[in-house]
Amino acid sequence: MHLADALAAREGMTCVVGAGGKKTTMYALAARLDRAVVTASVRIPIPSLEENVEEVVVTDDPLGALEAATPDDFPLGLVPGQADDVRYHGYENELLDRLADSHDGPVLVKADGARMRDFKAPSDREPQIPETTDTVLPIASAHIVGEPLDENLVHRPERVAEIAGIDVGDTMTAETVAAVLASDDGGLKRVPGEATAVPVVNKVDDVVLAGVGREIALKVLERAGGRVERVVLTRMNHDDPVVDVVG
Repeated sequence: MHLADALAAREGMTCVVGAGGKKTTMYALAARLDRAVVTASVRIPIPSLEENVEEVVVTDDPLGALEAATPDDFPLGLVPGQADDVRYHGYENELLDRLADSHDGPVLVKADGARMRDFKAPSDREPQIPETTDTVLPIASAHIVGEPLDENLVHRPERVAEIAGIDVGDTMTAETVAAVLASDDGGLKRVPGEATAVPVVNKVDDVVLAGVGREIALKVLERAGGRVERVVLTRMNHDDPVVDVVG
């Protein structure tokens, strides 16, 4: 299955949240879609954006920049300015709503941060998901199963522990990952009522991890009920990134 179809990201606005391949997922989608815009509602690393789009426009008027763009500018990165030496700022949600409404192609939004970890739970201020978002992709890495719940691999381990009902330092299981991905305080936090949520288990790099990913996926579907119709297993660093669609 085409990545964009598996992730329900072929059109409209897609917000990517979680940890373990968020930026890689955005850029994998952008490379496979026509007229993709890549942007953010939170800070986004400068090098990764500049290396994965054709043009980066730094502007407080993204709608004007979009109107002025040529076909050769896509995938197009739009950001409002630099936050520091290594990151751009993100736009306000209301402006992203207007941007998506005015664009005739997909808009891909980084909607939270994870400090390069493989798993996370959101803070009180996260995620920043615009109201008109069509799809939300909560992401986690399959690599964390069997690892201890600590800051080496997890952003905000204490929040993960609270959601999953375990203690910091405990070994993470498929149940741990599923509990967070399917939670209103975790992967489904602030998903708009009309949006589609497609949890993603990334870094499914071999047969063993595929089994781990399917176990996570089945537990997510069980916990989330009708709110999640499918879970996608991926290896975003491959030419064919979709490993399986469970659901």
